[in-house]
Amino acid sequence: MRSACDRLTMALLVAAAIGGSLSAQQIATKDLLEGLTNPSRWLTYSGDYSGRRHSPLKDIDQTNVARLAAQWTFQTGLAGHKFEATPIVIDGMLYVTGPMNHAWAIDGKSGRQMWRYQRRLPPLGDLRVCCGMVNRGFAVHGERLYMTTLDAHLIALDRRTGAVLWDIELAEHTEGYASTGAPLIVNDKVIVGVAGGEFAIRGFLDAYDPHDGNRLWRFWTVPAPGESGAETWPAEVWQRGGGPTWLTGTYDPESNVLYWGTGNPNPDFYGADRKGDNLYTNALVALDADTGKLRWHFQFTPHDEHDWDANHVPVLADLMVEGQPRKVVMVANRNGFLYVLDRTNGRFLRASAFGHQTWAKEIGDDGRPVELPNERPTPEGTLTCPDLFGLTNFMSPSFDPLTGLFYVTVRETCQTYVSARPPEGYKAGDRTMGGTLRPAPERRFGALRAIDPLSGEQQWEIRHETPAWAGVLTTAAGIVFSGDNEGNFIAADSRTGRELWRYQLGAPLYAPPTTFMIEDRQYVTIAAGSTLTAFALPLL
Repeated sequence: MRSACDRLTMALLVAAAIGGSLSAQQIATKDLLEGLTNPSRWLTYSGDYSGRRHSPLKDIDQTNVARLAAQWTFQTGLAGHKFEATPIVIDGMLYVTGPMNHAWAIDGKSGRQMWRYQRRLPPLGDLRVCCGMVNRGFAVHGERLYMTTLDAHLIALDRRTGAVLWDIELAEHTEGYASTGAPLIVNDKVIVGVAGGEFAIRGFLDAYDPHDGNRLWRFWTVPAPGESGAETWPAEVWQRGGGPTWLTGTYDPESNVLYWGTGNPNPDFYGADRKGDNLYTNALVALDADTGKLRWHFQFTPHDEHDWDANHVPVLADLMVEGQPRKVVMVANRNGFLYVLDRTNGRFLRASAFGHQTWAKEIGDDGRPVELPNERPTPEGTLTCPDLFGLTNFMSPSFDPLTGLFYVTVRETCQTYVSARPPEGYKAGDRTMGGTLRPAPERRFGALRAIDPLSGEQQWEIRHETPAWAGVLTTAAGIVFSGDNEGNFIAADSRTGRELWRYQLGAPLYAPPTTFMIEDRQYVTIAAGSTLTAFALPLL
């Protein structure tokens, strides 16, 4: 068996033999700010800073989408793992990460591997990873790619060869830290978060210098005594309070503000020893991108005891709200409500349930949930909807400014939550769920739903047989792409939900689709199982 170094050496030889096809065009701040205006590029996790995952491409439209055909399938060889990544696309080349910290450069026309990288990891028994050995993608800056690792490192790779340029530790992985999200490049800073809410970590969001990996700032999601928000925690638990930041956020260049979701407090299902709202967990934090200082926050689920992370992609848009133009941020939350906030100050504007939930009567005018009685976990067990994975989760939504609709993958589920006090003396790195779960199989299906975020009304849905995990992509041609857990990749009319095309990929979909142009031909890609497949219209 070849070592990782041997594989990298072979990749370098292949790249040299190809002779210049991997020459690295510099990707500057200007390119990132332009977002999807260059049709040959997809430069961030969500395509642009807004998080809308809405492409201006129109070549694949409602008259021809039924003729989409697979052009190539790239086999990663990593069966048995979830493939959740979004490729970075630059002028015909795809750069994608995969499970177990693998990564590849792939020719976008042929699906041919140009180089392969594999991160050497500690023994699996030393890793503290809750929910899959996944990685959700690269960030790109200059001639470099940036990825996080399962042992909580951030690494920079040469985009031409896959060679490691630098490698820094975010936090000690044996203390419960991991990192699975795609970094975000903002103002020549690499913004990166961490996972580990089940392992009694203290969450944070970091910014690093892309040239040398020097840390520029850190925002702690659980405040220390004396800091703002510390009054929402008992003094003795803040160092292991949770609040992971494991999914990529968004950015508003006009205000220079980052919007990032935070995860559950720890222990997950037992809150008696952490009385209070537990800021800044289960929240959206708005941070100054240059300093990491908190501008404002909004907490979706105060004192969460259901593990309803707010690790979602915040979607930025300009909407008319009650006759007034507002700069908003929208979040379809794991707790079952779609929120619309004023992104300039965090003011709550409205929220509506986008599926079946049993824990809250409504979201009040102050933005806090009006909770229903007897819905929190108990030692005997409490049946509540949704389950701990939520009505939605990490799967990317999409917002189409032409239809004004918000598109989201929904999981209709329930669960019996059982609380239990963790063992005395638990410490960072210990898995401390604070209870267990029992299944509630009577309600288990999924859907792709289109929702008017201003009224909360559902416009249409495509029902899935089981709860699904695929993200969503919309295009200016009136197409919405998504998928289900049975392996179907689907295209539908974004206004009506009428299904226009489907393709069976043979494995569940956990990733969002992407689309881009190569030599005047529009491609759509999606990961499923252990493969990445590219689709395009047949050549005439």
